[in-house]
Amino acid sequence: MHGEIEFLGTGTSTGVPVIGCDCEVCKSGNVKDKRLRTSAIVRIGDKSILLDCGPDFREQMLRAKSTKLDMVLLTHSHYDHVGGIDDLRPYCYHDHFPVYAQQNVLDDLIARVPYCFYKNPYPGVPQFILNVADAEHPIDVDNLHIEALPIWHYKLLINGYRIGEHLAYITDAKTIDEEVIESLKGIDVLVINALRHSQHLSHLTLNEALQIISKISPKRTYLIHLGHDMGKHDDVIKTLPDGVFIAYDGQIVHF
Repeated sequence: MHGEIEFLGTGTSTGVPVIGCDCEVCKSGNVKDKRLRTSAIVRIGDKSILLDCGPDFREQMLRAKSTKLDMVLLTHSHYDHVGGIDDLRPYCYHDHFPVYAQQNVLDDLIARVPYCFYKNPYPGVPQFILNVADAEHPIDVDNLHIEALPIWHYKLLINGYRIGEHLAYITDAKTIDEEVIESLKGIDVLVINALRHSQHLSHLTLNEALQIISKISPKRTYLIHLGHDMGKHDDVIKTLPDGVFIAYDGQIVHF
């Protein structure tokens, strides 16, 4: 089954440029160095699947190739990945919108936007159908199979996703269990985070990401969730192995 992924945002929680920063990356005139918070749309078959819904969601969708969405898959409940959840309201005008995530993430959504889940909600608020997605609860929608991948964001267990046979999407990882790495070996397209060059408590560095990529040996890899201290897009991409690329906002990759 053919598909595509559109990168709505490829930056870390601060975005790039960072407010108040005058480093060469934040001052860069290259549009590939302008990074909204990490999110993407996967279009496969007749489905359009949103991956995370951060605080830049509205701006991202106004710029996107298409505004069609059928569901959202959430990786975890940190603000840069769910802060735009209220802006899904245009998708709730005619029906409740499907949300898939771990149970603790669904619980957190109820706590963050309780007005969406009242028994008698205020007219016009977004309303959702909450569905558990984790390693024990895969998603099957029509002919599409989606697996939730257990990923460690420091000590927090979050979801990556394998969508169909050809695409895996991982963000905010610090460690990935060998069983998950084994299950992804040889995949066509891998999307994975790489925050910066120096160590970070809860995110992969570039070198750590490259080590995981080497084990998985995907045909193509796209790096996301970059901080400004990774360096300029055009400089860093020259240092990467064959088949490894830095994703940029608005990029569309076919698989």
